[in-house]
Amino acid sequence: MESRALDIPGVFRLGETRRKPDQSFPLNLGREGVHEICEARHGDMAAMTGFALAAARPPAGAVFWVRQFGLAREHGDLLHAGLSSISQCPAGLLSVQTRKASDALWASEEAISSGAVGLVIAEIETLDFTSSRRLTLAASRHGIPLILLLPWRREGTSAATARWRVASRPSGPNAFDARAPGASRWQAVLEKSRQAPQMAGRVFNIELDHETLSLRVVSGLAAHTPAPRAAPADIGLSQDPPRRKTG
Repeated sequence: MESRALDIPGVFRLGETRRKPDQSFPLNLGREGVHEICEARHGDMAAMTGFALAAARPPAGAVFWVRQFGLAREHGDLLHAGLSSISQCPAGLLSVQTRKASDALWASEEAISSGAVGLVIAEIETLDFTSSRRLTLAASRHGIPLILLLPWRREGTSAATARWRVASRPSGPNAFDARAPGASRWQAVLEKSRQAPQMAGRVFNIELDHETLSLRVVSGLAAHTPAPRAAPADIGLSQDPPRRKTG
């Protein structure tokens, strides 16, 4: 008896070869599934936002950004004019603010289900397992990736595809001016991964190529904080002129 693939919409497919999951950095972040990006410590919200924008490359459609009011008030608003220097948003950015976490989760799920956007990014203060499972199922069903930006206190179980812990790093050297900042850098720790569990715990030191707006892994970065640079000789502190001797 010949076996045929059974296609039941919204449930599963039989007889179809599963696609091998991509196990290269950044594990389809912003392209597939639900990825949690958390602060390594309080104050890393800007760093992980930059990392998320640089890593995510949605295939098509606008980026729908949901922000919970409390986080927006604490960390500041998005600067839309600066997005082009760090990310390639193919069809622009739509943003909305909500008061409660439940409203942010609802808006995220509605955006995923709408089919009108290519990527959803949500900044929320808290997330339980049930909510993460709902979002993961919605992202899988409709094929729209979701990035969750969460504060440093995020812990516990999750149904998300992966969880990243991101911190800022000193910028790279500037080839034209030693006193000026160079390429933006981040440190991303893969805490959990469902598609590549053997990679959990790996640390990635990442640098942004400002010309191609793509990320590259930088090896050999020091783990400690570098010492402050000495002030240039031509920018010294003014000194009082020598006093004249009087007879």
